Amino acid sequence: MYQNQQNATTKSGMVPEAKQALNNMKFEIANELGINLKQGYNGDMPSRQAGYIGGYMVKRLIEQAERAMSGSQK
Repeated sequence: MYQNQQNATTKSGMVPEAKQALNNMKFEIANELGINLKQGYNGDMPSRQAGYIGGYMVKRLIEQAERAMSGSQK
């Protein structure tokens, strides 16, 4: 029944196209913050740095949603 939805999600609940976009955003933000983020394992990264990256990702996603709701393109 739900298999034919246009934005079908995976078992993890994530839209497959969004996974790569979020990953790209993560690396872009880490670069902007001057944080060296490696492909693959980053478990040796301090939690403060990981938190900065995640926090800025949330901030940017909220800004994008607000722009989309207002009809503004920037």
